[in-house]
Amino acid sequence: MTDAQTASGPAVPGAPEDADRRGASAPTANSMRRALRRARDGVTLDVGEAAVLLQARGEDLTDLSASAARVRDAGLAAAGRPGVITYSKSVFIPLTRLCRDKCHYCTFVTVPGKLRRAGHGMFMSPDEVLDIARRGAALGCKEALITLGDKPEDRWPEAREWLAAEGYDDTVAYVRAMSIRILEETGLLPHLNPGVLTWTDFQRLKPVAPSMGMMLETTATRLWSEPGGPHYGSPDKEPAVRLRVLEDAGRSSVPFTSGLLLGIGETYEERAESLFALRKVARAYQGVQELIIQNFRAKPDTAMRGMPDAELDDLVATVAVARLVMGPSGCVQAPPNLVDAEYARLIGAGIDDWGGVSPLTIDHVNPERPWPRIEELARHSAAAGFRLRERLCVYPEFVRRGEPWLDPRVVPHVRALVDPETGLANPDARPVGLPWQEPDEGFVASSGRTDLHRTIDTEGRTADRRDDFDAVYGDWEALREAAAPGMVPSRIDADVRDALRTAADDPTRLTDPEALALLHADGPALDALCGVADDLRKSVVGDEVTYVVTRNINFTNVCYTGCRFCAFAQRRTDADAYTLSLDQVADRAAQAWEVGAVEVCMQGGIHPDLPGTAYFDITRAVKARVPGIHVHAFSPMEVVNGATRTGLSIREWLTAAREAGLDSVPGTAAEILDDEVRWILTKGKLPTATWREVIETAHSLGIRSSSTMMYGHVDQPRHWLGHLRTLVEVQERARENGVEGFTEFVTLPFIHTSAPVYLAGIARPGPTTRDNRAVTAMARLLLHPHVRNIQTSWVKLGAEGAAEMLRSGANDLGGTLMEETISRMAGSSYGSYRSVKDLVAIAEAAGRPARPRTTLYGEVPEERQRAAAASDGHLPRLLPVLPAAEG
Repeated sequence: MTDAQTASGPAVPGAPEDADRRGASAPTANSMRRALRRARDGVTLDVGEAAVLLQARGEDLTDLSASAARVRDAGLAAAGRPGVITYSKSVFIPLTRLCRDKCHYCTFVTVPGKLRRAGHGMFMSPDEVLDIARRGAALGCKEALITLGDKPEDRWPEAREWLAAEGYDDTVAYVRAMSIRILEETGLLPHLNPGVLTWTDFQRLKPVAPSMGMMLETTATRLWSEPGGPHYGSPDKEPAVRLRVLEDAGRSSVPFTSGLLLGIGETYEERAESLFALRKVARAYQGVQELIIQNFRAKPDTAMRGMPDAELDDLVATVAVARLVMGPSGCVQAPPNLVDAEYARLIGAGIDDWGGVSPLTIDHVNPERPWPRIEELARHSAAAGFRLRERLCVYPEFVRRGEPWLDPRVVPHVRALVDPETGLANPDARPVGLPWQEPDEGFVASSGRTDLHRTIDTEGRTADRRDDFDAVYGDWEALREAAAPGMVPSRIDADVRDALRTAADDPTRLTDPEALALLHADGPALDALCGVADDLRKSVVGDEVTYVVTRNINFTNVCYTGCRFCAFAQRRTDADAYTLSLDQVADRAAQAWEVGAVEVCMQGGIHPDLPGTAYFDITRAVKARVPGIHVHAFSPMEVVNGATRTGLSIREWLTAAREAGLDSVPGTAAEILDDEVRWILTKGKLPTATWREVIETAHSLGIRSSSTMMYGHVDQPRHWLGHLRTLVEVQERARENGVEGFTEFVTLPFIHTSAPVYLAGIARPGPTTRDNRAVTAMARLLLHPHVRNIQTSWVKLGAEGAAEMLRSGANDLGGTLMEETISRMAGSSYGSYRSVKDLVAIAEAAGRPARPRTTLYGEVPEERQRAAAASDGHLPRLLPVLPAAEG
């Protein structure tokens, strides 16, 4: 084979086999007429019709373009900028040209030897980066487009060595550091294109950049998986991986740019499927700020140098179809340096943006294609009846939305360059470096409804839902479709009787089919299951029911994560929103100590203004006031939030928290450890793998944790089984490392009443009594012998329900709490406090004795027991309403 034959992979466009490559055969005249008529009528297209329209040529293409232009014009009018085409004045900063991928058409990527011979480092130095940014700022640029290869340190030792020598753990850390310096020293706004990112990477980079991007390119898996394909041998070009990145960007509320690369061997059907995949993500998360339709240009010295360039008609048709698929609210861009001056045709096909244009730097991805002058773009746009206006790297719609789409730390930088009336760039603004820092607010003064911990029981919520209910949680219709499989019970074929015998003989031998059969048990089989679990409980931990005298302190309920099950989270402007000051947190801990508490459990919302070090400040404040109290605090979500905001690794952050006084962490934020369910329950919370990373890191540092499961919403028993098996894996790893790991497992029945996912008609109304008994019993069996303590929740089940769970395998009642806002905001009717006598009474109702414990299930000092007994039942007098700050 010749080099050209080897490299070509898919058949060459224009060759005799072109019809096969593009999708079997050309569309019939009838199918084209029908698809064009539907486009003219504004009817929603399907994939097949889109594939037909992608092949429109001649008069058909003119008809298609006219329909797309009408949709574009309607969208611009609705957005308040009729007759405007936008662009971003930018500089292109190729931070590194090393990459672990091997795309067959790419000239941007190189190898370490070539960089050395050219006198370049493995990465651009800070001085080189800032020199470009400063010169761009002097020319009036407002965007710093930072582009680089994917994870070069995974392939090239030279990249790893460079990063280590400069003090960076990975490439993302260097991107973050350079973004901060660009903001502080030049005022340009970073738009980041670092390739495939994880959910955690987005949390690390969101505070330093208003927007990010990554081209989807195509969803045609065969172009990645088959030898000779353009993406073969490139792990980051797997379509499923790239779609996951787009979803994680949406979950993280990152304004995100994506798009297609045309003419690399995809069929028309595959191209249409790619557009619909982008639309699905855009609708689900409302975070795709623009779609770039980029035509392939063959380059010398690449494996695909023999491939013809994508034809202009192909580009025009795809732009038009993209406009129709994305609708009037979508933003569609075509790079002006790749269109051979055919500006009018692209405007006529429905674009509304020309993308980044630089008066200083070349397009390093297409270096042979110089940018047009901005004056030239303006002239061509005017000839087509449009005004050219400069925008920022983040689109006006996201500037107007504000939180959670713009991190508070970049808001001042955006405001300095934006026209507040339009959300576009202020033409008179010139970039000036501004400090990148945490917001001035934080734990300076309390704010909002700080007595909510008390008045939630007497006055209730101000409203049953937030007034941004229809927007903040994503697309409810898409969620209903995703949730549907979880609403249908699975068929169970295993014999319950055999499973019960295995459970009674040795629960560690239960197979997954047997465990599922038991999780579905009802009637006499359920009674027998609970009896087996209760017998095991007695043999493992005895008859004593334990409890802890503790106080919950939820230091803020301001949160923009978008958890759809959570009725606790509020925007800062909502009537029920509050944030406690450090003094108030410490006061509540001191009050708890006075009435006999051995622990404070502290968790809060992901408040955008709280710095990553705030968690350390909270811990120190409590320990300074009450040195002897155990600080059980900060869910894995809060740990990741703290780590990403400070730029520390999870291990470094947890180490610093432990030094500040953190004793253990709650294993909350777990919900169901199955991403199939998690992404229905929550828009932006951490994925399963990251939850595990946090908990396993904490365990490795000797920081113990609880474990939890929230069930009864869009889940099924198969998800409960997977969750419990995952917890066993985590505990086994801890034991292998010589540490204790989990202290207990806490069952958390879903409280549905005010939960958004229930109000939207998607979730079930919480678990049934059968579900509660089965989960409690199976937790006892499946976690044996790894987790000894199974806790039930009186807050969620009430006294009678908790007593029933004590007869079904549970041995712990949790805490007195003293205040409990999260379940009460969701609609729990069982109050926020139980006295020691109340908890003892629940145990007695189950026919069991009770005793106090510490967080780690140790003995409670006599002095603490006396203090608790002396104050029992007199809590309201000791916990006055705390004053809210004025204003």
